[in-house]
Amino acid sequence: MDPPESIADGSSQTIPEFFKGRSVFVTGATGFVGKALVEKLLHSCPEIANVYVLIRPKRGLDTAARHAEFLKNPVFERVRSECPEVLSKIVSIAGDIGEAGLGLSQSDRKRLCSQVSVIFHSAATVRFNEGLRTAVTLNTLGTQRLVQLCKEVENLQALVHVSTAYSNATRRYVGEEVYPPPADPHKILQCAQGIKDELLNSLTSRFIGGHPNTYTFTKALAESIVAEEAQGLPAAIVRPSIVTAALKEPFPGWVDNVYGISGIMMEIGRGTIRSIICDDRLIVDLIPVDVVVNTLITVAWYTATQRPKNNNEGFEMASTNGVNNPASTLRVYNCTTSGGGNPIQWDHYGRLTLKHVLQFPTRYVQWYPGFTFRTNRVIHFICEYLLHLLPAYLVDIVLRMQGAKPIMVKVCRKFQMAGKTGEFFSLHEWDFEGKGMQTVHRSLPTVDSKTFPIDISGLDWDNYVSAYVLGIRKFVLKDPPETIPKSRKKLNRLYWLHRVTQFLTVLLILRAIIFR
Repeated sequence: MDPPESIADGSSQTIPEFFKGRSVFVTGATGFVGKALVEKLLHSCPEIANVYVLIRPKRGLDTAARHAEFLKNPVFERVRSECPEVLSKIVSIAGDIGEAGLGLSQSDRKRLCSQVSVIFHSAATVRFNEGLRTAVTLNTLGTQRLVQLCKEVENLQALVHVSTAYSNATRRYVGEEVYPPPADPHKILQCAQGIKDELLNSLTSRFIGGHPNTYTFTKALAESIVAEEAQGLPAAIVRPSIVTAALKEPFPGWVDNVYGISGIMMEIGRGTIRSIICDDRLIVDLIPVDVVVNTLITVAWYTATQRPKNNNEGFEMASTNGVNNPASTLRVYNCTTSGGGNPIQWDHYGRLTLKHVLQFPTRYVQWYPGFTFRTNRVIHFICEYLLHLLPAYLVDIVLRMQGAKPIMVKVCRKFQMAGKTGEFFSLHEWDFEGKGMQTVHRSLPTVDSKTFPIDISGLDWDNYVSAYVLGIRKFVLKDPPETIPKSRKKLNRLYWLHRVTQFLTVLLILRAIIFR
């Protein structure tokens, strides 16, 4: 199918009408945001032509096998039940952003360049402790390779690059512009490709400077690459904050991983996390994944149909090396709850989490849930070993005696490391500008503002956290609702065991003091 002609004036065109007959290309489609994006495009824009997704061979599976696995994902249950025929519009393209030319064959590259008109680039490594070489290759060089492909696309209407709100983690106030990069991206690319691993690893802290990890550092470099090399292209950058479970779509509370906040909430619910390094007075900036997806789609529509004629749109145009570029049409959008006028503090979020894990306990609960936010590292260290590691060792001993595989110490160490990598974000807060998303929201036709809602000012945090807890229970732990009554009985037993343990501990301490 030939792509539709370029739009002269699309101001009256709805989003489904814009995507009708068009093909899109999505990198990172197998990731959390990518899966939700593909599902939303198919469900709400059913007349879309094709959704090309870049899939690399992995775990011994080739692209065809991973495509079949991808289609079986629970995220597509809504599409399967309402319009299963649109799943045939997902076309997998073998490739890898970590390889030259994105690893595309000549025929696939030609097909993309002739048929695609909208590109969403969400592929990246999101591991905070990723080695600098890998992070630069995937997050920065991969973005550069994607931009090069965009320059070859015959009828490109929109390129939406998914960045992160923390690409400028060293700034307290983050406006909607591309700031000067923390280092020369081209020199960093040369170093990452030419320096041996041992030397590169030893120089990493010097390279990233004030950035907390290689992720935010390489995403900042990627933004600079887009600002510099996508000049003249209809491009936009969307910066989500901490992406969390779905608010409404495809299902309330839908989540498919235990990274970051989701993993912490899961372990709080299981009673295995008792102490967390965090300044509970600060704002935690969470953004539901479906709000992120709706933002990506509406920004693509806005970029294609309402390109700026000047820079006076109520938010900053992108800049290269800190200097505004009047010829550039690159826009930047901070996709955050604080920028949208609906922030929540860690203390409030923690209390809501505890409330709902007690209301909807899982059958996998191991101790009565309860935790404390603290900034004192000495006390946290003591609590971590007494309340996290020691119980984990005891559980593993019991598992060994029962002939089962000991896993609790391994799980504990995993979340201990996750907690350390996330400390920077729980001890700092940022002020994000939000005019860009407000501008897009005001420009949406009424029907689109309902189908693709991006206004989070009315988000009810209590209801959201409740759905989030149930989503972790259902989609991550695979714990059906039928087990809730039995889990509540188990939780009640653990409550009294917890109280007895507290009482005996106090007695032992008093006895030790008296005898001393």
